[in-house]
Amino acid sequence: MKRLPFLDNEHAGAAASEVARVVAAGGVVLFPTETFYGLGVDPSGRDAVARVYDLKGRPHGVPLSVVCADWQQLESLVEVPGRYRVRLSRIWPGPLTAILRSRYELPASAGRTLAVRIPGHAMMRAVLYRSGPLTATSANRHGDPECSEVDAALASIRGSPDLVLDGGSTAGGRPTTVVDFTGDGPRVVRPGDLSWEERYPWDEDPALR
Repeated sequence: MKRLPFLDNEHAGAAASEVARVVAAGGVVLFPTETFYGLGVDPSGRDAVARVYDLKGRPHGVPLSVVCADWQQLESLVEVPGRYRVRLSRIWPGPLTAILRSRYELPASAGRTLAVRIPGHAMMRAVLYRSGPLTATSANRHGDPECSEVDAALASIRGSPDLVLDGGSTAGGRPTTVVDFTGDGPRVVRPGDLSWEERYPWDEDPALR
């Protein structure tokens, strides 16, 4: 297991190269987000995704969320309904996970739906530009609390990742808000710090759209 510092922009370049190498080889990366530590693999890699389930002790078939560097990466994986684009574009990057129709089935997805977001962690977005989209399920044993300290995350999971990005303490707090957009209207699956139900200025004023 290799461990790299991930505390400032000087670390981002080396980390991005190493993450891209590890992920391309089917490896698992433990990395910080703006809330907790997560486990990242190529969401299209069947064996790599299976390793994440094993590390977490998570029941197979429970889908994994995916983080993307930008809208281009995100829309290569999912279809975003036009009526939600303005609000999502104002929220991302940020702590909202959207369940959307996937363009094709992935080992990390639930059939033809996928949970995606653009994270608020700027250094991780820089890494994602190099590596491509990654799974971002929390780095803890299934049923255990999420971890904001890297050593706590390593102690919780069942085994070792191939690479650790040590970003120190993350902000913690509540996990991301999860909203399902695949039905007749948005449905909040898991509340978080960000409230989807809140009205925003751009909802009312077409000039802000």
